[in-house]
Amino acid sequence: MDTKTDRLVRTLRLRHLELLVVLSETATMRGAAARLHLSQPAISKMLGELEGCFGARLFERSHQGIHANALGAGAAFRARAVLHELARATEDVDALQSGVTAVLRVGAPSVTAAVPAAIVELRQRLPGAAVHLREGRVHELIHRLLEGELDCVFGAITPELISSDLIPLLEPVVLLKDELCVLASTSNRTVPAPRLKWADLQTAQWVLPPKETLVRQAFMTAFLNSGATPPEPVIEALSSVTIGTVLRKDPSLLCAVRLEHAVDEVARGGVQRLKVSPRVVLPSFGLFFRRDGLAKPAILTAFADAMRSIGKTRASQAEPTTRASAPKR
Repeated sequence: MDTKTDRLVRTLRLRHLELLVVLSETATMRGAAARLHLSQPAISKMLGELEGCFGARLFERSHQGIHANALGAGAAFRARAVLHELARATEDVDALQSGVTAVLRVGAPSVTAAVPAAIVELRQRLPGAAVHLREGRVHELIHRLLEGELDCVFGAITPELISSDLIPLLEPVVLLKDELCVLASTSNRTVPAPRLKWADLQTAQWVLPPKETLVRQAFMTAFLNSGATPPEPVIEALSSVTIGTVLRKDPSLLCAVRLEHAVDEVARGGVQRLKVSPRVVLPSFGLFFRRDGLAKPAILTAFADAMRSIGKTRASQAEPTTRASAPKR
């Protein structure tokens, strides 16, 4: 450690870091005092100690209250990560004392076939491992990763993520290719031709996600590139459970999903992927760690290896058929 960091370690207490985070989230000293169960004079004294240790003004005071400046916001972000790491360390010790050999905290979208398969393979390699899976929007999960709540995040490398200021803070470990897929019930008899083009499916009955989603935008682009007007859905839904249910209950429907969803639906049975050309590529998926320069724990390395293994075999899953098959009699 350099001299300044060594001074911080020797001078700051965890209570200082807690104050740094609370002040960044609270508009007034009174609010911070209430949250920390301290008096306002005590808060003011601790804030002075904080800024003295950093050698910089971290918060701006005014009649309206207090708010973090750029330096304070950056320091609060790091302090939040430290406190989360401490909480994770406490949880890990408790888990290890109960017989667990290692704990992995993974963030992923709610619809993914790769992550559950990789978790199963990880536990075959490390039978004593415990996995905590948090599902949600990738952007929110990335923030939880950077704040120390998660160990890794599996998600699409979208243009928004690439253009954000988060990329330098992330280390992508595994990349899985993705593409737009068309699913149909295995009982579907309405597909017009064995070799399908997007324009051939203009009059089909579609189940689609909302227009603001990447899948819907890629779907519309596929038709526009084929010189056809994108069809409007008869059912608009985002939930994978809803999409899978209506697809199986109404064989006349088609739906557009990404490969991760397609693999999951095909594995459940009663659904097949149709071969439609030209192929539409979607942003790849990555497994992200924090770029902190530290050696990765063995369980993170093992999970990355499991993801690579799943990625190699995933290409053969949900292979498209040339047309929907007739129902069995």
